Amino acid sequence: MTRQPRIALIHATRVAIDPIEAAAKVLWPEAETISILEEGLSVDRQKTRELSGDMLRRIVDLTRYAEASQADGVLFTCSAFGAAIDRANAEACIPVMKPNEAMFDAAFAHGDRVAMIYTFAPAAAGMEEEFREAARERGSDAEITSYFCDGALEAKRAGDDTTHNRLIAQTARTIEGVDVILLAQFSMAGAAGDVRNATSVPVLTSPEAALTEIKRRVESNG
Repeated sequence: MTRQPRIALIHATRVAIDPIEAAAKVLWPEAETISILEEGLSVDRQKTRELSGDMLRRIVDLTRYAEASQADGVLFTCSAFGAAIDRANAEACIPVMKPNEAMFDAAFAHGDRVAMIYTFAPAAAGMEEEFREAARERGSDAEITSYFCDGALEAKRAGDDTTHNRLIAQTARTIEGVDVILLAQFSMAGAAGDVRNATSVPVLTSPEAALTEIKRRVESNG
């Protein structure tokens, strides 16, 4: 019997779980997904401007746990730990992905003026730096401008998806003169329909792009 590929999805907030698991069922149904939730990461990340050595070690340890669980690949779903995930990937024997790598690549194809809406404040600086680094690596002149959507994440955590989606759509309506809009967090994917109804600008979300790319990397890794 052929062994199913196993993908570890590592979350720092439970609101990121449903979007990526839904994408996995559609885009890679033959894969076995396991979700690992460590909410303390998001709680502690909100208390500091910079990634601490402790948080870096925790990200690396979570990756090692996933490897010990026989995962063939690891996908982190929180956007606030980019440098730590890079370290984990460098030390791992399996592919380890940041949540937005693939979405950034897709954004470059739309043009150089990129807007990003985010709902988790600590994520912005790291994601902007990741975007600029990806642009440099690809020889792109793309620039990113970020827009914070206040109150949306709190609504999502309270189970109020309607308010969450409405607030993000309202933010999108204020954005002009860009080629593409990115929804930064995995938890924002459910708002994509409302956002697309609110703007004529193309809108990209993380889960589908990330799932497609981790599948490619795992299959390439054999």
